[in-house]
Amino acid sequence: MCTEAWGGTIADQPDFDAGSDAEALYNAMKGFGSDKEAILELITSRSNAQRQEIRAAYKSQYGKDLIDDLKYELTGKFERLIVGLMRPPAYHDAKEIKDAIKGAGTDEKCLIEILTSRTNEQIHNLVAAYKDAYGRDLEEDVIGDTSGHFKKMLIVLLQGTREEDDVVSEDLVEQDAQDLYDAGEAQWGTDEAKFIMLLGNRSVTHLQLVFDEYQKIAENSIEDSIKSELSGDFERLMLAVVQCIRSKPMYFAKRLYKSMKGLGTADNTLIRIMVSRSEIDMLDIRECFRLRYEKSLYNMIQDDTSGEYKRTLLNLCGGDDDIAGEFFPEAAQIAYKMWEISAMTKVQLRGTVRPYQNFDPASDAQALRKAMKGFGTDEDTIIDIVTHRSNAQRQEIRQTFKSLLGRELMADLKSELSKNLERLILGLMMTPAEFDAKMMKKAMEGAGTDEHSLIEILVTRSNQEIQEMCSAYQNAYKKSLEDAIVSDTSGQFKRILISLAQGAREEGPVDMARALEDAQVLADACNADSGDMEDKFMSILCTRSFPHLRRVFQEFVRCSNKDFEQIIKKEMSGDFKNAMFAIVRSVKNQPSYFADRLYKAMKGLGTDDRALIRIMVSRSEIDLFNIRKEFKETHDATLHEFIQGDTSGDYRKTLLIICGGED
Repeated sequence: MCTEAWGGTIADQPDFDAGSDAEALYNAMKGFGSDKEAILELITSRSNAQRQEIRAAYKSQYGKDLIDDLKYELTGKFERLIVGLMRPPAYHDAKEIKDAIKGAGTDEKCLIEILTSRTNEQIHNLVAAYKDAYGRDLEEDVIGDTSGHFKKMLIVLLQGTREEDDVVSEDLVEQDAQDLYDAGEAQWGTDEAKFIMLLGNRSVTHLQLVFDEYQKIAENSIEDSIKSELSGDFERLMLAVVQCIRSKPMYFAKRLYKSMKGLGTADNTLIRIMVSRSEIDMLDIRECFRLRYEKSLYNMIQDDTSGEYKRTLLNLCGGDDDIAGEFFPEAAQIAYKMWEISAMTKVQLRGTVRPYQNFDPASDAQALRKAMKGFGTDEDTIIDIVTHRSNAQRQEIRQTFKSLLGRELMADLKSELSKNLERLILGLMMTPAEFDAKMMKKAMEGAGTDEHSLIEILVTRSNQEIQEMCSAYQNAYKKSLEDAIVSDTSGQFKRILISLAQGAREEGPVDMARALEDAQVLADACNADSGDMEDKFMSILCTRSFPHLRRVFQEFVRCSNKDFEQIIKKEMSGDFKNAMFAIVRSVKNQPSYFADRLYKAMKGLGTDDRALIRIMVSRSEIDLFNIRKEFKETHDATLHEFIQGDTSGDYRKTLLIICGGED
């Protein structure tokens, strides 16, 4: 796993002279206005130990405190960042924690981040620095500010007594894994004390082995178990502990990503991580960032910040990981492990809409007719019935509506409702095959083609779903779906879509020997000329089963030392690239792929209602619950909040019922 191997981006300056640096800083702040460029260049090119010497020299030369002068001269985020760099690490941590617990409301995420990611020695130094700076006992302050299991686990971490890394008790690995399983998944209610004891005290190496063993017993990752067994701050804390055990650099990469994506930047988090990791593992964090988010940390900082603040952060980041595709050895191991976990995890898929218990199609049909009769429409009744019945039950209602009342329910709904609410309710009333066929038709009609919809539907549906969609398409539009694709798309992209539209992806268990062969074919294709490459990629990615492809992508890392997603990004373009990307993302984690599509449909200006309706309708009985979980995990906000903020009226009300909860 990713250990702190490659190190930081900031090191000791070779020809260092504290006195002349102190003088340079004094001159940069003298007179009217300050030379911010000189300040940031000097401070980011010295190590923290050297900065402490500069601070001492400054005091003896000018009788003033350097940090006080910097605070006076600088402002805002830039000031916070520079002052953070000037403090000794333990004092910087102490200040962050003090800020996190003072005043009304606690910044739990800051507490979690610091206490889960520091070594025993760093924790001891932090406790001492806190006492020295504030004359208070950190443990007492944490106790006074938190509660429950969350508090207990923080206190355990504050002891800084985790076993050192060389401690692995072979005989205890299986026992610990079994104990964790028995404490959570295997029983009603959760034995939190067991989780706290094991995750708070065992060594990192030991716990990595325990997590692997746990996966075998539970057929589920320890992360998934924590998500289903625990909740709130305690859940977040335990997940952070697990992520730091697996890989601190990956944990920080995720925190950095969340601090910058979406509207507004969580500058305190960004500053804290860039300051505290710059001499430890910033190179690894950059590598993990690129592996997970397909863009470099450098680029993200560049897009998200400005001015001297940005320049300082970029100096700490140290460089732009141009899309090289090659891995550090550590990152290759992480990538390999990520695919392995993805291959071994048996995810329980859950929808949010279930069959209605006391279902009576005749009374539903009558109630719907009544809601639409006369002047005005009773939208509430329509929404209530349609969202609380399964799709199979809705088909019975359609049938009964016709046989009892001699009317077409769909036609009546269409004339009574309008705009997005109409589209959403009609989508729910169609069979999944009719709905997919209609979405494919919509994506291809009119002036432009909505390639993203075509890709999303054809990549994520099972063989059976694709075959049923094809016959629904033929029925509804008197033309085959394949002919429609042929006349509406071109080139390699057309060939991918036609291949996927056959609904002939292999099914059945993984053949490891063949997975190795496929991985080698893909690795060789990357080195050959790219005309051949697209064909080879297509022949494997469009025909093999998802479980098989998980193993192929895992072995690809070993064969080539490259990241499959980077290759696609670098070597391919346009719709062909997007389709390949969608296949890889779906193979890796389909609910996460959909969560990403929903996020894109709602972020920024304007809402892509067609995408929002398509995904909410088509996933509501399959995996919308899992999609919600992934959405929250990646975007630090719930799907419910996004829908609430982005839609309105009865349309919003219907979407929120389908969404099924606030997480």
